[in-house]
Amino acid sequence: MSTCLQRFYKKAAAYVLRSVAKHSPHLAKAVVHSGALDALVNCLEEFDPSVKEAAALALSCVAKHNAELAQSVVDAGAVGLLVLCVQEPELTLKRISATALSEIAKHTEELAQAVVDQGAVPYLAALISHPDAQLKRYVCQCLAQIAKHTVDLAEVVVEAEIFPRIFNCLKDIDVQVRKNAATCIREIAKQTTELAKLIVHSGGAAATVDYISESKGNARLPGIMTLGYISAFDDSLAMAVIVSKGIAPLKDALIHEPEDHIKAAAAWSLGQIGRHSPEHAKYLAEADVPARLLAVYMMQEGQGSTDLKDKSKKALKNIIQMCTHLSSLEPLLILAPNNILTYVTAQFAKVLPQNTEQKKTFIKSGGFQRIQEIEAAPGSKLRENIDAINSHFPEKVVQYYSPGFAESLIQNLDDGE
Repeated sequence: MSTCLQRFYKKAAAYVLRSVAKHSPHLAKAVVHSGALDALVNCLEEFDPSVKEAAALALSCVAKHNAELAQSVVDAGAVGLLVLCVQEPELTLKRISATALSEIAKHTEELAQAVVDQGAVPYLAALISHPDAQLKRYVCQCLAQIAKHTVDLAEVVVEAEIFPRIFNCLKDIDVQVRKNAATCIREIAKQTTELAKLIVHSGGAAATVDYISESKGNARLPGIMTLGYISAFDDSLAMAVIVSKGIAPLKDALIHEPEDHIKAAAAWSLGQIGRHSPEHAKYLAEADVPARLLAVYMMQEGQGSTDLKDKSKKALKNIIQMCTHLSSLEPLLILAPNNILTYVTAQFAKVLPQNTEQKKTFIKSGGFQRIQEIEAAPGSKLRENIDAINSHFPEKVVQYYSPGFAESLIQNLDDGE
């Protein structure tokens, strides 16, 4: 049989095996049990690139289903040869090989480590700036699948000097390239404070904010989560997100995205920004974020998932408990249910005694009147907070308060009574 004909048969057989393996783990396992993996791995050493492509595609279809099947591909010695295929000049072979490595690495830390141990990361990282969109999709995806498992693996990806080059992918003309790059950045950002700081110092916070601002739907999600992970670590990183104008696109996602899981991610990220200090909370309050979170939390039954409402409530609580900008909290006195009012009134009880000007503003705005109108059960925390607020105003005015008393009450405050 001629060499040319042999290559033809090998390629055809590999495509048949791929067609079988791709459908289910059961069928992929049948391919493994047939002893086909050794033959497919041998095909990766063929001179003909098209034979290599067919073999890599079949191996990818086996590995994608679960960790056991992916381990079979590793044990057959495929990873090192796939790494060599990534370095070949043929574009299609590069794409398929990167995909196969991604399908192996995604399952477990051990499988990702097997890909790393064969030296794949530097070669993949070098392709981040490749002009081909499809190749960049698969490369960013593979790096994300490696980085997601552990800090050490994420550091290996970072050490391949993907920053700041991967931020350019966030502006790529291809939507999937942008999303996969954002996913890779997210998987690194979630690992440690140091890696989050590296992203911020490399310009990643601003690049991610731009990405969220220019994206819609599910493509936004990894960017939204990235800002949340960065903000969660410490106050300086959260402030970097604020300075990068990250609040506005997160608020936009909370209000306008139709999918609950995207809204929930935005709520969570806003809560991570606001939980650090009064200054952080003030930026969110001035952007009307608490009222927006409250609106989501109070959606009618049947509207909004439980997870969305829980995350909105927690984010709202985080911001309220840090917020000393009372005028931004006053709308909540009118809109919020009693369980949220407990946190709001606690802030007023804490801040008002320290600031006479805020007391005056509180009266003029009608906030003091609203406090008197709240129905709180005796002995409840809400009742305690209301009583604490009232204790800082003259008793007779509290008892007989009406809007007409406002001017005299302000005068009393000016006189120090």
